Amino acid sequence: MRIDILTIFPEMFAGVLGESMLGRAARAGILDFRLHNIRDYSENKHHNTDDYPFGGGVGMVMMAQPICSCLQAVDGDHEALRIAMLPRGKTLRVGMAQALSGQERLLLLCGHYEGIDERALEQMDMEVSIGDYVLTGGELPAMVLIDCVSRFIPGVLGSADSAEDESFTHGLLEYPQYTRPAEFCGKQVPEVLLNGNHAHIARWRRDMSLKATKEARPELLAAAALDKKDKAFLQSLENAQIDPNK
Repeated sequence: MRIDILTIFPEMFAGVLGESMLGRAARAGILDFRLHNIRDYSENKHHNTDDYPFGGGVGMVMMAQPICSCLQAVDGDHEALRIAMLPRGKTLRVGMAQALSGQERLLLLCGHYEGIDERALEQMDMEVSIGDYVLTGGELPAMVLIDCVSRFIPGVLGSADSAEDESFTHGLLEYPQYTRPAEFCGKQVPEVLLNGNHAHIARWRRDMSLKATKEARPELLAAAALDKKDKAFLQSLENAQIDPNK
């Protein structure tokens, strides 16, 4: 997948895109990151990319001209799916990340200041947010989107099953994980993980995912696909909470 990133701070991406999982995927040719400095396309002699908003107000607004010129140079035929990283956009969730991972090419526009001239945003295909809060710019959200989407691209993760076995993929939070030693600081790894019975292990992991979800994000259970064993386990948790002997 090719990912073009339009930003006024390209240096922010150097460490993220060049290291760990993303760096390995780029070196292997699975991911192709291309950074584009919007300032380079400004027709202003000072290479400004922002100006005061019409109508007044606090702060500055990113100008349409540098962004549109950059878009034309980078994606003149509109081959990429163009995404603006903005607080007002649709919230990034696992389903969206999976869908985006099937694209051949993405283009991410990183917003800054108090917003982006709407005439530039009209050139984009969608707007995406990573949560109901505001950051100083779209660079960090773009990094989050890249990392999240990349995990669903074949060959990026070490195991093909890794992305399918994580929090939110099946509507639940992830179960607890352990590694060696089996005892650490007087605390033991759950016995079920040591007995080699894969059916028992799978059930325990499912139950622990249900328990974690109920405790931290109970609203997710309403949309999760639950079978009879799942419902029975959740009911047992409810019964334990109201048991006067507990």
